[in-house]
Amino acid sequence: TPYTVSTFATSVPGVYTQPDSIAVLADHIFVGYGNGIAPDGSDGKSSTIVEYDFNGNVITTYTVKGHNDGLKVNPRTKLLWALQNEDASPNLVIINPKTRTRQPYTFGPTSHGGGYDDMAFRGDEIFISASNPAKNPNTEPAIVRAQLKGHTVQVSPVLLGTATATNIPTDSPIALNLQDPDSMKFDPFGDLVLDSQADSELIILHNPGAFDQEVYHLPLKLNGAPVQIDDTIYAETTHGVILVSDRDGETVYAISKDIFKPGAAYSAAPTSVGTLNLDTGVLTNVVTGMVSPHGMAFVRDPESENEKKEK
Repeated sequence: TPYTVSTFATSVPGVYTQPDSIAVLADHIFVGYGNGIAPDGSDGKSSTIVEYDFNGNVITTYTVKGHNDGLKVNPRTKLLWALQNEDASPNLVIINPKTRTRQPYTFGPTSHGGGYDDMAFRGDEIFISASNPAKNPNTEPAIVRAQLKGHTVQVSPVLLGTATATNIPTDSPIALNLQDPDSMKFDPFGDLVLDSQADSELIILHNPGAFDQEVYHLPLKLNGAPVQIDDTIYAETTHGVILVSDRDGETVYAISKDIFKPGAAYSAAPTSVGTLNLDTGVLTNVVTGMVSPHGMAFVRDPESENEKKEK
């Protein structure tokens, strides 16, 4: 209480399994199904992206070669970006949901030795998390800026894995060593938030990529102990639902509440979803008993949005 949980969608054995990342375009929901394939794409198999309506009905499916992990809608172009192979040999496929056409893109060799995991958009800028670094300490970029050139993706460094940051709870400097750059999202204040998953920390960039970029570090805890999380999302309106993919539970759940507090942060922990205190890094469970929650998204209530437009 006051949260309720219902099933939004489920895997289809033998067709698509292991739901992960979730992207939203108006009242259409896209879920990336990893299908249990290799995270470096070495088995040559493909992931499935399923497009749903707001009620969880399947509209269509797309196939992308490799293991899909990053899945985001570019808010400027309304195109769906699917990023594959977070461990090595990454590739990108951009999907036009209107025409259902797909355009593949390739990357050059990665300086950090791994793949790319997630994306975040700000205007014309595209940021990507550099995952599975080969070095420890990770002196290579943990976040890069991306540009499309022809059918290739060119990247330039934004944040090194060994950057210095300000620890938010103590307000003191700390030397980073980002060993697991993962999910990424812009928060309601315009700051870029990176989850360094195995490090149990969020990295927050103010003015990312600018000369006056500021870096902050938020250690994460659940029940007094460090905790690894996957996606972190923010309630965008008072009315809507949180979608969360329980990857190994083969289910996408909808978490509802009568009224959400806009800007409130929610994170996916190993077996639960909780509210995240952005001052202390403490996670408080609101939904427990899942198998392995991963991707999350906040979906605005279409009826509430339509009422606003009418007014």
